[in-house]
Amino acid sequence: MADGESAWGRVRRLFQDRRVFAWGLYDWANSVFATTVIAGFFPIFFKEYWNSGVDAVVSTARLGYANSIASAILLIAAPILGTMADQGNARKRFLGAFTALGVAMSAALWFAPEGGWALASVLYVLAAVGFSGAIVFYDALIVAVSPARRYDEVSAFGFSLGYIGGGVLFGVNVAMTLWPASFGLAGQAEAVRLSFVTVALWWLVFSIPLFRAVPEPRSAGGAGGGGGLLAGFRVLGRTLRNYRAHRMAGLFLLAYFFYIDGVHTIIRMAVDYGLSLGFPSESLIVALLITQFVGFPAALGFGLAAARFGPKPALYFGVAVYVGLTVYAFFLSSVVEFYVLAVVVGLVQGGVQAISRSMYARFVPPEKSGEFFGFFNMLGRFAAVIGPALVGITGTVTGSSRLGILSVVLVLLIGMVLLGLVREPQAAGAPAS
Repeated sequence: MADGESAWGRVRRLFQDRRVFAWGLYDWANSVFATTVIAGFFPIFFKEYWNSGVDAVVSTARLGYANSIASAILLIAAPILGTMADQGNARKRFLGAFTALGVAMSAALWFAPEGGWALASVLYVLAAVGFSGAIVFYDALIVAVSPARRYDEVSAFGFSLGYIGGGVLFGVNVAMTLWPASFGLAGQAEAVRLSFVTVALWWLVFSIPLFRAVPEPRSAGGAGGGGGLLAGFRVLGRTLRNYRAHRMAGLFLLAYFFYIDGVHTIIRMAVDYGLSLGFPSESLIVALLITQFVGFPAALGFGLAAARFGPKPALYFGVAVYVGLTVYAFFLSSVVEFYVLAVVVGLVQGGVQAISRSMYARFVPPEKSGEFFGFFNMLGRFAAVIGPALVGITGTVTGSSRLGILSVVLVLLIGMVLLGLVREPQAAGAPAS
């Protein structure tokens, strides 16, 4: 990056860099699953269509089990898969395999019949494993498209494309469900089922540039396909021992686990919290769209700010804003105030995620990016365990959903304290110990 280069010039450079743009398009591609499926339609459709006539408590429990199983699979598999990919220079092959799984299972949701909650659950779990597993290898490929000094901007660029891509298709999918006849559809149920198919097609088509333009980083393990599962376990053990030599990486992961737990709790509980306050579901969908489109420029802005002031101050600012948001949520009393919350979440959500990824990349030996990012994604995807439990326990004990959401401040503050103990690498690209 040239000294004195304008912010617009730096953004334009990101779009003009063929490898960076191809890499970032994968965020554009797969974010539609997070938006349309995970956050948008699947929870509602699972309850109203695939669990038609079932008590709400039972359907909620079934959805919770599906999410827990998907998280548990990734928790066990991500570090092993990362080490296997590093050993065999196979990040792109693993990315392709998990992408294919996610795409196929998303499309297959079309075939789950009304009342078919079991089939829908299995397909959703497999699609979620494909989505989350692919991210391990996608994140690890950042070392193939960017020098360390540009990690912040490149990481934020990917997240920003993800926000706009996810928002564009989600907007189309919402229109399909609101006016199905205008799209030649029989009704809302067919529109939602078709939305899952559009997610699969979008994800597949916009993934192609990465596989064509992004090179496979070479590692010390050779090209022998990873040495199998046992080799993966052996390298996993070595990675755990290596964290002693990369103490700052381990400390950052611990901080990340807590503050991203709080961030993910707000993401996952916001709509449920709004419903508990009596806000209409249509307004909550609008709020989700607002977050997506605000997140596009905001994530880019965070990347530029981190490049100028450093990733750690940018992260501190973002997490501090989340603390303020959680306190603000305690006092919510109107839909308009919920929209304000959605705007501010959009301003910081992508930035916190993007800068976390780029800051962690500074601690990672490039030849071991797969195994190190396996741990990073394991914690990131397994997070939102403490926060939801705190929300549930506090709400149950006090009888107040407001106090429940306020309890999330605790995990955010723990993350901030731990982040304060992390020392950034002295030289760009040199892993800190």
